[in-house]
Amino acid sequence: MTTLGSIEQYQLRINKFLEVKLNQLIVNDVKLLEAMRYGLLIGGKRIRPYLAYITGETLGANLSDIDGVAAALECIHAYSLLHDDLPAMDDDDLRRGKLTCHKAFDEATAILAGDSLQTLAFDILANHMFTSEIASKRIVLIQQLVNAAGYQGMCGGQALDLSATGRTIPLSQLETLHSLKTGALLEASVLMAAECSIKTTNKDKKNLTHFAKLMGLAYQIRDDIIDITSSEEVLGKPKGSDLASKKSTYPGLLGLQGAQEKAQYLYQEALRSLDNLPYNNQNLSEFATFIIKRKH
Repeated sequence: MTTLGSIEQYQLRINKFLEVKLNQLIVNDVKLLEAMRYGLLIGGKRIRPYLAYITGETLGANLSDIDGVAAALECIHAYSLLHDDLPAMDDDDLRRGKLTCHKAFDEATAILAGDSLQTLAFDILANHMFTSEIASKRIVLIQQLVNAAGYQGMCGGQALDLSATGRTIPLSQLETLHSLKTGALLEASVLMAAECSIKTTNKDKKNLTHFAKLMGLAYQIRDDIIDITSSEEVLGKPKGSDLASKKSTYPGLLGLQGAQEKAQYLYQEALRSLDNLPYNNQNLSEFATFIIKRKH
């Protein structure tokens, strides 16, 4: 399986940064803080921070600037998982092989932990010590995260996902759903990192946006494929959970082979977008390869 260069280095970096942020919080309610810690540091590949770091590295950004972006992105992702797992949403008992937050604590605490992680994301962006060249872009970075996380992004995609449960929707609607629910935050990982580089042109951002959109869809297609081809032990959650919830999936609409072909097409198109960038794109290319070949 394709491995990601320097991923362990960046996982360690973002985990340490997030631990510091949690440790800096004044302790009001011990249980809530522990639930926040549980939801944020339970594990995971840290795909969104990693994508931000390698994009920043590719574009010559200062990694200390990317720290703030990566941490904010991961806080938003973690909060979304806490809420997605709730009985009112996906009603999952396991996440990454461990009890979901509402099972490890309780539903009310999981909701508040998610809320707190969401606000922590914007607290980080608002107060991060960006370098002088990037500090003036703080509002732009906050706006980018708002667009990716809110009604026009991830939350809107989740609402579409809920409304589509139990019925079959057309492929075009499924793509819209996942471009918001999954793709928006991945796209933000690239674009927010690009905003932290003083040499990135508008043309570069256009190509990076296209790359991120394509990989966001490819990521979800691969998720759907993994959901029916991997074991529960590998997944860390019940196999076939989307099918059990009667959700439309790419294999369900296109067949397994058709879904695999669709992911491959998106992958090739993403690589073409990278070819238009005047930078060393090896890490981004390896990321694209990882996305369509990953097993969990």
